[in-house]
Parts: sequence; C-alpha cells; structure tokens
Amino acid sequence: MDIDLVLAPVDGSDQSERAAEYAIAVAERYDADLHLLFVIDERLHQDIDNGDVSAAAIAEEHQAFTESIRERFRDVHDGVFETSSATAFSETRLMQTPGSVVLDVAEDVDADFIVVPREERSEGEKAVGRAAIYVIEYASQPVLTV
Repeated sequence: MDIDLVLAPVDGSDQSERAAEYAIAVAERYDADLHLLFVIDERLHQDIDNGDVSAAAIAEEHQAFTESIRERFRDVHDGVFETSSATAFSETRLMQTPGSVVLDVAEDVDADFIVVPREERSEGEKAVGRAAIYVIEYASQPVLTV
C-alpha cells in the first residue's frame, strides 16, 4: 500500500486522541505525512454563539490538543504535520454533515488513508464519532476506525 498522507479527524475527545495515536503509527509505518483535522461540533458552535462557552477557551483547548499530537508525531517521525479545522454542519448547506466534511477535506488534501474515532452512540456523542460510519461507507481511501 502506498500512503503519503494520513488524515486524522479529531474533536478533542479521548477517542479522537486515541485515533490520532493510531494515525501517527500509520504515518510512521508508511513514512507518510499527517493532517490533523479539528471538526467543530454543531452543539459546541451553538454554545459559543449563545455565549455559554468562551471561544477563546475552546481555541486554547484545541491548540493544546493539537500541540500534544504534534509533539507525539515529532517524537517518532520527521514527516510533515499539518492542521486545519472545519465546522461539522452548515445552516445554509443541508447536506453538510460531520462525515461529508471529513470526506471533503480528505479530497482537498489528497489523503491516502483516514483514521477516524468511532464512539459508541450516546447523548454526548461528538461530531467525529458520528462521522465514522459515514466515512467508512463512502470514503474512497482505506479507513481505520478506533
């Protein structure tokens, strides 16, 4: 298998941290680069808009999470580490879902492999966990769910 770029969609959850660790292992094994995609959940976005959650505090959490993953990646591999973020929904685009966002970014960055966390269904399920099944079904790249 020829893998040049691994995409790891994350949301800051423990499951996405675990998936990022697997993505690092895949990138190391195949001498590939890693793209960390931070997916912003609809509920989080609404909480920020309503003033229930501080956007600055969320940005700091996301930055700390990203830096932690970047350090782990650099500890084991000298490949390129890139990041981006995307909102998992759109008020104007009905078909935009967490899964479609992940696949759109995978296409945009030309990812060869996707590692996505798969959370159990629950009330507090995050955007990336909801995306896993969609990504498994529709991705043109190999997908590892953790």
